[in-house]
Amino acid sequence: MKREDIRNVAIIAHVDHGKTTLVDQLLRQSGVFRTNQVVQERVMDSNDIERERGITILSKNTAVYYNGVKINIVDTPGHADFGGEVERVLKMVDGVILVVDAFEGPMPQTRFVLKKALDLDLAVIVCINKIDRPEARPEEVIDEVLDLLIDLDATDEQIECPFVFASAKSGVASMDADVPGTDMKPLFETILEHIPAPEGDPEKGTQVLISTIDYNEYVGRIGVGKVTSGEIKVNQEAVIVNHHDPDKFRKVKVSKLYEFEGLGKTDVDSAKIGSIVAISGISDLHIGDTLCSPDFVEPIPFQKISEPTISMNFLVNDSPLAGREGKYVTSRHLRERLYRELNTDVSLRVEDTDSMDCFKVSGRGELHLSVLIENMRREGYEFAVSKAEVIFKKDENGKLLEPMEQAFIDVPDEFSGVVIEKLSFRKGELKAMSSANGTGTRLEFLVPSRGLIGFRDEFMTSTKGNGVLNTLFAGYGPYKGDIAYRKTGSLIAFEPGESITYGLFNAQDRGPLFIGPGVKVYQGMVVGENPKGGDIELNVCKRKQMTNTRASGSDEALKLVPHRELSLEQALDFIENDELVEITPKNIRIRKKILDPKQRMRANKK
Repeated sequence: MKREDIRNVAIIAHVDHGKTTLVDQLLRQSGVFRTNQVVQERVMDSNDIERERGITILSKNTAVYYNGVKINIVDTPGHADFGGEVERVLKMVDGVILVVDAFEGPMPQTRFVLKKALDLDLAVIVCINKIDRPEARPEEVIDEVLDLLIDLDATDEQIECPFVFASAKSGVASMDADVPGTDMKPLFETILEHIPAPEGDPEKGTQVLISTIDYNEYVGRIGVGKVTSGEIKVNQEAVIVNHHDPDKFRKVKVSKLYEFEGLGKTDVDSAKIGSIVAISGISDLHIGDTLCSPDFVEPIPFQKISEPTISMNFLVNDSPLAGREGKYVTSRHLRERLYRELNTDVSLRVEDTDSMDCFKVSGRGELHLSVLIENMRREGYEFAVSKAEVIFKKDENGKLLEPMEQAFIDVPDEFSGVVIEKLSFRKGELKAMSSANGTGTRLEFLVPSRGLIGFRDEFMTSTKGNGVLNTLFAGYGPYKGDIAYRKTGSLIAFEPGESITYGLFNAQDRGPLFIGPGVKVYQGMVVGENPKGGDIELNVCKRKQMTNTRASGSDEALKLVPHRELSLEQALDFIENDELVEITPKNIRIRKKILDPKQRMRANKK
């Protein structure tokens, strides 16, 4: 049976091609908001970090009505580090809208998300967005998308997908690139026409595959999934099973059921085939679980989520300034928070270590882990983190394997030489070199994930902010040998106190500083970078002594070079293996693992 009154569609794209803005317009033009209602831009990016960085981190569900048909829309992340979100939500939908920038064309992540959709045999609508850009080149982008579909072994039906031309910012869409649209009606019509209605057997027992987990402090875990067969009702007895865990079998009761309406959820008593529902009141519900009727126990196959490739140690802060700025500072607080994150983030792994004060946290990339760190910092947690390390594996012959990345780099022609040199130094292998839309050079590298740790900041400096770097996980490959991450050393404070202009003035000759005057420092804290390599200890708390000929403040005013304030990502990129980043709600500091200089020297000799 088909349910013609429902369509389930996911919006997929490379980062920054306009998915969330497109959802905004679909919500506006379907009447979700009142005519005089003030609505912020990218309303689906509800998390503070999503709004600040302009990226989607978590997939979001919403629903709109058009001509009596309910369209369930899933907005997905575009960044490779959050690819785990995209993989699983596609199981809830029957088709996708692939958003492609009318100037940039298909990018690395476009290939990744489109391949996932094609593997699940989903219907595709291509939306060429930002058609109003002065440099838009829709005809060439159509050819590039078709080439990509052929390259990914799409079926004839998928290759003959419809193309819609839109400007999500202006809220218009058209079926012809040369004819400007007036509203989003052409896209709505294309969804109804080309996205298949959900199918299933209403007479069979209940089957709901849990594709996303939401978490709420008041109701606990909320499972989100699509009703594949039968009907699900409130107070219904059900069984939880899992395709990848044959031993899992647990009887539960459905206590609360919701469907998505606009930006919120509404309580419902029951839901039929094709409905995307949220279920609360069941503890220990996981992604990949199937909720079945007791008389129809049949788990739905579900692909395994990609394994993490990078790990960091999260430690209790033990610096001399520990406990002064954070609300949650103990190992119990830290452990509780990290394990709570597992409720919603399936790509994350948390492991206890030999030390009660240290936890190993593994994720899909540096951005994935830095977003978790930033969220915890804003919630009032105080802790320290070590340098990111990749997760190695061994093949059946005992050979060491390491995660590899495909790096796609667009740079102005004059910077291509320096980028090739720097990535070759980091064991990168140049695979292809071509012209990038006539604006510069596109380089394609195969590079160990290790080689990209700490590279982004160096890359932006080398290209004077004009380079664009995109990466895609390319599986595991043979170990490429040692990589020297950093040629520079650290400038280290050797006595506690408060930084003084006079002390900083003397220190700045040694290299760029990370702090200004009036900052609390402690022995072993990193206060700057030594361009010549090697660590140097210096006194930034040094005052000018008064003599019998002049007062201590009588010289002309000392001029300090503006210091370089590091962001969280820059600090994580900067540190070496013997350093930590101290994270508090108010400050980000870099420090040596061993603060005492004598003990540090002994450890280095060993």
